[in-house]
Amino acid sequence: MKRTEAKSIAEIIGDFMQQEDIEATMLEHKALHLWQEVVGPGVNRMTSERYVENGVITVKIDSAALRNDLMLSRSSIIAQLNKLVGKDVIREIVFR
Repeated sequence: MKRTEAKSIAEIIGDFMQQEDIEATMLEHKALHLWQEVVGPGVNRMTSERYVENGVITVKIDSAALRNDLMLSRSSIIAQLNKLVGKDVIREIVFR
């Protein structure tokens, strides 16, 4: 077996995450964690049951007026989340 140059732990973990396609899932969850920062603490308190799956964030909102406001600014929220994450991992937000 031929030896190669040593890699740092960060490089090894990064390579593994790319091979196993874990990176996208982790970035989706990072975007979900950043939800509060993007929408603000007031809106965050009025949302519940937030989860992400395959690039789609689903958020439960009891207030119809707030749901309508967020639907109108959905593309802006998606753009801000993707910008903070550094990659286009969120493609849709579903409000229920």
